[in-house]
Amino acid sequence: MTNGKTLFAAGSDAAYFLKAALVGLLVGSLATGFHTGLDFLIAHYAALRASLGTGAASYAISVAISALCVTGAFLLVRRVAPEAAGSGIQEIEGAMEDKRPLNWASVLVAKFFGGLLALGSGLVLGREGPTIHMGAMTAEALSKSHDISPDDHKGLLAAGAAAGLAAAFNAPLAAILFIVEETRRQFPFGYRTYMAVIIASLLSAAVTEELTHIGPPLFIEVSYVPVWSYLLLAVLGIVLGALGVSFNWALIAVMDLFQKIPSGLRWLPALAIGGITGALLNALPEATGGGENLVHDLINKQFGVIALLLLTLLRFGGVLFSYASGVPGGIFAPMLSIATCAGLAFGVASVEFLPLDNDFRAACAVAAMGGFFAASVRAPLVGVVLVMELTGGYALIMPVLITCTTAALTAHQLGGRPIYEQLLERTLRLAGEKPDKEPDKTPVQLGTRES
Repeated sequence: MTNGKTLFAAGSDAAYFLKAALVGLLVGSLATGFHTGLDFLIAHYAALRASLGTGAASYAISVAISALCVTGAFLLVRRVAPEAAGSGIQEIEGAMEDKRPLNWASVLVAKFFGGLLALGSGLVLGREGPTIHMGAMTAEALSKSHDISPDDHKGLLAAGAAAGLAAAFNAPLAAILFIVEETRRQFPFGYRTYMAVIIASLLSAAVTEELTHIGPPLFIEVSYVPVWSYLLLAVLGIVLGALGVSFNWALIAVMDLFQKIPSGLRWLPALAIGGITGALLNALPEATGGGENLVHDLINKQFGVIALLLLTLLRFGGVLFSYASGVPGGIFAPMLSIATCAGLAFGVASVEFLPLDNDFRAACAVAAMGGFFAASVRAPLVGVVLVMELTGGYALIMPVLITCTTAALTAHQLGGRPIYEQLLERTLRLAGEKPDKEPDKTPVQLGTRES
């Protein structure tokens, strides 16, 4: 009989899975603490604005607070860990290619506190970016306790990233699939590494759910849409495919534009973007924030087509400039809110002119979230599963699949490329590195690799 010492010997499967489990537990706790702190800041900032009314004083104080917070986040990141800017997903992929640094302690500090400042200020950025990067850095810290093989090391980094995504959205299955689809070029697929990702994701989501008691965070109840309307959803997918390609191009363009600003003056865009965000918090709060809490309001408030298109434009521009400002934050949640606005506009117009009931509006919003994600990130399965886990709208799996598929096909035909692939190439180019140019591989092709 195998004794416990042999079972958990260094390098054994059990020891590796135990480490992955510890990653999941720690990342779930860390992410919950981050989200709780962020909710606290957002709530108290909103209470302060409400107490000041709607006069000039309220605008002035909001502008000042948001501008100082964003500038503070920028300076913290720049001085402590420049690689903590943005979502961090491209940094994790670069590290898995052995081309980006893994300064876990400084990144954790910059990402946690810089993320609180940036997201608490109202920028159009998501909390999932910081939790994904912090998750990978937590895994990196644990990997230092024992010598492990390069493949096991990369597998643990991926497990930490997946745990961070699982905790951000309470979506463990989407987190697992994200590793499969997004990091297919870097991830060393094998029994050990794949199971480590599953274990970390499950435990991270379990910790988050136990501590917060939150189910599907964007629960939407839609029972049925007619089969003939699937053609409309395919048209919506085509529109979202073009929108996703445009978003990717515009994000890189704005980041390159900001890169041309002299190094000593790059805090000025952060100051200006923070100030504008502070003004919008008073004038049009729906155009600010990550958008995690916006979906239900958009559906329930019965916005018209023009208002929804305006919000689409404002949030589209908001995430471009927020992300390019150089502070921590993700683009997942903002993308979902942009898609909700665009999808609802399409749904409202469809209900107005075609024999469809009001549920079709909500169905378009749900399908659009997956479609826009699929077009930009080019991970259609993740888009489908993420939307299902977020909304609980499993009855809409066919509409979401149709929209995600047509969106991804359209983006491909338009010559679009995955956003994180482009961000990684840009990061490596600025660092004087060249990205790997391996041909694209599917998880099936890679699945025979063993760590």
